[in-house]
Amino acid sequence: QVQLVESGGGLVQAGGSLRLSCAASGFTFSRYAMGWFRQAPGKDREFVADIDWIAYITYYANSVKGRFDISRDNAKNTLYLQMNSLKPEDTAVYYCAGYTGTPTHRVRDVRYWGQGTQVTVSS
Repeated sequence: QVQLVESGGGLVQAGGSLRLSCAASGFTFSRYAMGWFRQAPGKDREFVADIDWIAYITYYANSVKGRFDISRDNAKNTLYLQMNSLKPEDTAVYYCAGYTGTPTHRVRDVRYWGQGTQVTVSS
């Protein structure tokens, strides 16, 4: 049974930092491109960042580039998202995702989803 379990969300003031984790099980994590998406109230789910499984190449949405850092630890089957200089507009539910194939930054190409973790940034 595939599971992606996010943790690390919470309430933080603008300018603060949070580190999200995603513990994966039930599939060969080291062979999957992984990513983070987010969904704010009333908005569509959107891409945040992703990382491939071979060269660990990363890609970021323009809105988070330079502030967020995605990484993975294949030995621990865990995906991370370090979020710095948080802004109120970063408030959303953040989802861990496993792609069907190569990292495409698209919701439709995600095979596995976590349940999400809430991040709230106060001004």
